[in-house]
Amino acid sequence: MVYDLAIVGAGILGLAHALAAVRRGLRVVVLDREAEAIGASVRNFGFVTVTGQQSGECWRRAMRSRDVWAEVAPHAGIPIEHQGTLVPAQRPEAMAVLEAFRDTAMGADCALLSAAELKARHGAILADRDWQGALWSPHERRVESRHAIPKLAAWLKAAKGVEIRRRTLVKAVEPGRVLTTSGVIEAVRVVVCPGDDLRTLFPEVIDRLGITRCRLHMLKVTPQDGCRLPGAIMSDQSLIRYLGWSELPEAAALKARLRAEQQDWLDEGIHLIVVQGSDGGLIVGDSHHYEWSPSPFHRARVDELILQEMHRVLRLPGAMVAEHWTGTYASLPDRLMIREDVAEGVKLVIVTSGTGASTSFAIGEETIEEFWGKA
Repeated sequence: MVYDLAIVGAGILGLAHALAAVRRGLRVVVLDREAEAIGASVRNFGFVTVTGQQSGECWRRAMRSRDVWAEVAPHAGIPIEHQGTLVPAQRPEAMAVLEAFRDTAMGADCALLSAAELKARHGAILADRDWQGALWSPHERRVESRHAIPKLAAWLKAAKGVEIRRRTLVKAVEPGRVLTTSGVIEAVRVVVCPGDDLRTLFPEVIDRLGITRCRLHMLKVTPQDGCRLPGAIMSDQSLIRYLGWSELPEAAALKARLRAEQQDWLDEGIHLIVVQGSDGGLIVGDSHHYEWSPSPFHRARVDELILQEMHRVLRLPGAMVAEHWTGTYASLPDRLMIREDVAEGVKLVIVTSGTGASTSFAIGEETIEEFWGKA
């Protein structure tokens, strides 16, 4: 059989390309060397983040991908764990950033909460401190990644006819041919989505671009009082990390204050995200360490700093850490993603900003459009 499209990699980006292709009626095969998803796509928050993404293409992709998640999730049996994001401001400088963002086109559907409104609506979950106010975004969606990615793959196979071959290592890609450990696959076009595998395929292109890897500390925390969050939670540190906020002029004063007050957190690339699952458990993180070969060793101090910030924001007496793990993703400081023509009919596509859950569905649609034109 000659496939219309062969996709290397069964993470969220590869599956997003498969969805876009089968919606065109194309014959698709997905190849992955692992027996199941174990990479970046299942090691994250499952947080489909819109608000805070860089203005322009990234924000547009996040909005589109959020909509595709909403379309697909019910059919694939993927629960949406919660919706929206609350960003409470600890400092006046943080509130100034949120106010400025609210006045942009990206903030049009978001709501600013005064300190009194924040306390009245969410005081039960927030730590006891003098809050400045908050931003509420309705845009975000959260899925449980470790379950959602397998369910998405199973649905694409059962309902959409996508062939998924696991335990199949791709050794080389040529125009019209994919050489694997189980034989040669013939395909008119090929998309390579290697995640943070930077050596197996097209390493010379990856080296030229300067792609490296980012390592994250991630935690699952069990609250003791059965608290329910209104949505995802972020904090002041997020406002100087996410480009949709940090590129605003008002972010400069917040950066200066955080450097004075929380330099240890900034040195470890920490900003707080907390999301919740149907079991009540909280996924908490994260940190950012840029390393070609991510260390397998966790430093307890990094986890301690993440948890300190969690308790600075949320009222969680007696919360216990149930799991620790390391996330990784491909990283390129000045580009959010790359899509390179590496041979005739072959594209290399990598999300290089940790936004795979948030932008992959839109990226997949763009790639298929580049190959086959507008639907």
